[in-house]
Amino acid sequence: MKKTSPRLILFTLAFGVFVAADDLTVVSTMLRQIVFDLEIPLPDGLDQAAWVVNAYLIAYVVVMPFVGRLGDVIGRKTIYITSLLLFLIGSIWVILPFNPLTAPLFEPSLRFFLIGRVITAIGGGAMVPVSMAIIADIYPRERRASALGILGAIDTAGWVWGPLYGALLVRYLTWEWQFYLNIPLTLFGIALAFYAMRELPEPRLKTRIDWIGAALLTISLLTLNIALLNSGDISAAGGFADFAAEEKVSTTPLYLTAVVTLITFVFWERRVATRYASGSSGQSPLIDLSLFGRRNFSAAIFINFIVGGILIIAMVNVPLVVNVLEIDVGSAAITSGILLSAMTGAMAITAFVGGKWTERSGYRPPVLVGLLGCVIGFGMMGFLWMSGTPYLEMGWQLAILGAGFGLVTAPVGAAVINAAPETERGIASSLVIVMRLMGMSVGLSALTAWGLYRFGILRQRIQVPAIDDPNYQNALIQALTDTTVATLAETFVISAILAVIALILGLSLRRERV
Repeated sequence: MKKTSPRLILFTLAFGVFVAADDLTVVSTMLRQIVFDLEIPLPDGLDQAAWVVNAYLIAYVVVMPFVGRLGDVIGRKTIYITSLLLFLIGSIWVILPFNPLTAPLFEPSLRFFLIGRVITAIGGGAMVPVSMAIIADIYPRERRASALGILGAIDTAGWVWGPLYGALLVRYLTWEWQFYLNIPLTLFGIALAFYAMRELPEPRLKTRIDWIGAALLTISLLTLNIALLNSGDISAAGGFADFAAEEKVSTTPLYLTAVVTLITFVFWERRVATRYASGSSGQSPLIDLSLFGRRNFSAAIFINFIVGGILIIAMVNVPLVVNVLEIDVGSAAITSGILLSAMTGAMAITAFVGGKWTERSGYRPPVLVGLLGCVIGFGMMGFLWMSGTPYLEMGWQLAILGAGFGLVTAPVGAAVINAAPETERGIASSLVIVMRLMGMSVGLSALTAWGLYRFGILRQRIQVPAIDDPNYQNALIQALTDTTVATLAETFVISAILAVIALILGLSLRRERV
């Protein structure tokens, strides 16, 4: 039988990744209607409403390392198709209480909805790293970066399309149609995967799964993400400003649990690795920690972490700047979407360019140029943005920033995967995504803390006329606007500094064989 073209496999993977990426961001423009249909009272139920977003994000991150390793052991085609099936099951689950045929059997509730979203997130979260590992299996090293660039561009396009798609569905249909349409799309993806991957090479690591290591890492990631989400304002990331008053819980026990379990995980993985190397055990570690000793691997992983941290600063604070400047909420939402589209659109284009460039010149040139673009973009935003800055000027500066982000995507992913042995590609691909998402969580928490701290300081320096002055109200509003924009601009300056640190790390990247 003639082997299937790698291009068809890439198209199959890109299709699944696009559907999963769309599902990640689509809820941002559906949240009000979902909360209403779930009968969550506002404002008393703000903490519950936040979990419509948080549950998906947490499950999306937590599942990746384990699934990546599972692909190394039992085969990536099996894991990819299983992830599509989970995505399908989760989508069907969500709409059962709202479908006229099944509604009498199921009562709509937040708990029921969240179970469906978590199942969907597990499927969606598994698709990206497994897809990256499959690309590494079917494309030779000299063509791998280009394919990863295409996948990165499709993933970014899904992020961009999601909110717009959700707005159109809510405007002309209902939010449930997102999940109705997921059914035929996922079934098509499954059928296509069976056909396209019928002769997919399946490298299988002959070992037992490290269940204890998986449990320790899962607990660590789970508690850390919950702590970070409660420390920061995750609601702002998707345009959920109305839900920013989420009730906070004590995060200290969560952080302690995350640290203790992570330290325990490291010791356990070293023990498992030693026994596996000596032949006294058939169980290999979940993550081969020696991978971090490889220069390309460790440098690229930490660059990805920093990129995730500064990317979320742009995604969150650009809409906040617009909301401060715009009086009308509707106009603010449209303007924010257009400005962010300038950034994400440039990301999608240059993700492909970065892959092609990497194949010709190695990892370092596109990474350095991309990070330099991030430094320039954030630098201009930090020093030039103020209450009177035209939106057109903001747009082209965000396009420069997005182009920088996009150029980094493919070479960093390729550097990590190429530095890993064939038997470790699944977990390496997972770590690429996990580190970027963890960077986003840490960045979001840190920027929220810094923003509140700096706003408190700058607010005390505001000078306005006496309260009986006729211009008092206008002067106060203008002063608060200027102070808020100045506070947000400071986070852009910090991001530029972090991009410089990432750029220094990028100098250590080399195009070398494992």
